[in-house]
Amino acid sequence: MTVYDRLFVAGSWAEPSAPEMLDIRSPHDRSVIGRAVQARPADVDRAVAAARASFEEGTWRRTPPLERVAVLRRFNALREANAERIAELISLENGSAGWFTLAGQHGLTRQANAYLRAAEEFAWEETLVPSDPASPVRSVVRREAVGVVAAVIPWNSPFSSATTKIIPSLLAGNSVVLKVSPENSLSMNLLAELLAQVDLPEGVISVLPADRETSEYLVSHPDVDKIAFTGSTRAGRRIASIAGEQLKRVSLELGGKSAAIILPDADVDKAVQGLKFASLLNNGESCIAQTRILAPRSRYEEVVAALKELVESLKVGDPRDPGTFIGPMIRQDQQQRVRDYIEVGMAEGARLVAGGPQIPEGLEGGYYVTPTLFADVDNSMRIAQEEIFGPVLVVIAYEDEDDAVRIANDSEYGLSGGVWSADEQHALAVARRVRTGTITVNGASVAFDGPFGGFKASGIGREYGAVGLGAYTEYKTITV
Repeated sequence: MTVYDRLFVAGSWAEPSAPEMLDIRSPHDRSVIGRAVQARPADVDRAVAAARASFEEGTWRRTPPLERVAVLRRFNALREANAERIAELISLENGSAGWFTLAGQHGLTRQANAYLRAAEEFAWEETLVPSDPASPVRSVVRREAVGVVAAVIPWNSPFSSATTKIIPSLLAGNSVVLKVSPENSLSMNLLAELLAQVDLPEGVISVLPADRETSEYLVSHPDVDKIAFTGSTRAGRRIASIAGEQLKRVSLELGGKSAAIILPDADVDKAVQGLKFASLLNNGESCIAQTRILAPRSRYEEVVAALKELVESLKVGDPRDPGTFIGPMIRQDQQQRVRDYIEVGMAEGARLVAGGPQIPEGLEGGYYVTPTLFADVDNSMRIAQEEIFGPVLVVIAYEDEDDAVRIANDSEYGLSGGVWSADEQHALAVARRVRTGTITVNGASVAFDGPFGGFKASGIGREYGAVGLGAYTEYKTITV
């Protein structure tokens, strides 16, 4: 059993303000897999004060950018060396299938490298050529660190969410207080162990597992300059209101209800095989999951039949089993939430094609749900409009291409999506019409050099690459 009885505050392990420890339980069988102390407001005060002091002293922010890159490159190498250990721990905590957690670690290598390349090429300072040749004034434009960053992340993909924020923030010269979910106390304390092994000055980084109340205390703290949040749209609205009141900088990566448009000329078998991952990654507990499948009326039953075969073939079980594709939900309340939505879909009149609200046989001891597929779904139904955050897919028929685009855009969200077609150029044309921050064609993987984020209620701001790095800087113009 892994036990953490101290908190990682300001770059070192410190006694917590409250010694009580939280039991971390496996969602597979509810057994205790570890114990960890949780941060309280007093611990937040210590972490923020140290971050503020380190930023004002300027040791890290005045470190040349390429030297900061070298430090973060060492951190990424350490993470890579511990990839299997990290993946196993996340599977234990979250119930995420092992194939997903290990693949996620490999993806983080590409994500981090994109940030590192961006920092090496970033215009940290440039002199502008005067637009008026007769003017004696020239402008020096600098990109400087924002200050103290409160990074708040969810439980569903902790390492990805954490590194998406701390790497660009630190590359820009900021000091960071990372608030993580109690459920991820073990893997995030492992993250802290790795951070302790690189040459970050005292005060620059803290990692605090804590509840929602302590999280709100952190984002409301007067010495925090920027909030970087990933989580639910509801929580994002609350954080945005706090940021607005205090005029803090804020970036929000929020919920999604993404659509996958299967065009009439698409290879249905290939599309469905791609949707196995695009729609059901991480047990369906993913904001980018393409859970609304839009199929042409002319091929509707063909798509439904192929998806039925897929959903019923998925192995549900122990996330440590190499053959498992779908593991348990992270908590009992999340399990019940997903089962309730399945009941809602049935009550709304959708056709239950596969699955249902029953717990899979033999897995009653964990937080499992049965992967479920609904057909004959109208886009106005709750199961088509609300984020379920579990392995539940809905298939919606469309009449023509304009109708498909209309349905895809008929959502309060706009985070992700996909288009499937035998004609790549045609698919690109359709993708351009869908109002979403990220969209893939024929199952393409994530491009970490490009910006990631959402339209509408899916968030504010962008992450990844040069754009994501720039989100942690302020412009300064010096005229000479």
